[in-house]
Amino acid sequence: MTNRERTLSRDVVAHQIPSGDKQTLSAGETVMIHQVLGGSYTVQTGFGLFRINGTDADALGEQVQATNVATAAATADGAPDPEQVWAQLRQVYDPEIPVNIVDLGLIYTMDISKTDDGGHKVDVAMTLTAPGCGMGPVIAEDAKSKILLVPGVAAADVRITWEPPWNQSMISEEGKMKLGLI
Repeated sequence: MTNRERTLSRDVVAHQIPSGDKQTLSAGETVMIHQVLGGSYTVQTGFGLFRINGTDADALGEQVQATNVATAAATADGAPDPEQVWAQLRQVYDPEIPVNIVDLGLIYTMDISKTDDGGHKVDVAMTLTAPGCGMGPVIAEDAKSKILLVPGVAAADVRITWEPPWNQSMISEEGKMKLGLI
């Protein structure tokens, strides 16, 4: 499914890896798809690696996948189901690593609170594998957009923190297996 060469059928805005800078890739440009996870594409051009959002899959000649919306309803009091929030976070990937951000150990906290207007807000504290990663805001925004799909979530905030510093011991057993660390 990966390492497929494609020619872009239209201009598409992508995020350069690892800087996170937005850049327009032009129609007719040839790219190599290296990774398709969490609804986004990691592609290589003659200018480096880029992350293309899944909503632009058609530009790659791929089918746009339906958004992974949590299917169960909110809890009886209207609050989002925490397991659904975690499931959505497991759909978020660093574009260079084939393990989701939960199994990478990047999520430090996930809290659900009731807002003054009766809705529910999800607050997430996460880190990155390296402090200089320019993709951090892109990954955080991806997490936020997926959390907002959970029934009962009215607002979400995903903030990046550096305390405690991330290290490989924070990776789950499943993540370590995928990365060949065990």
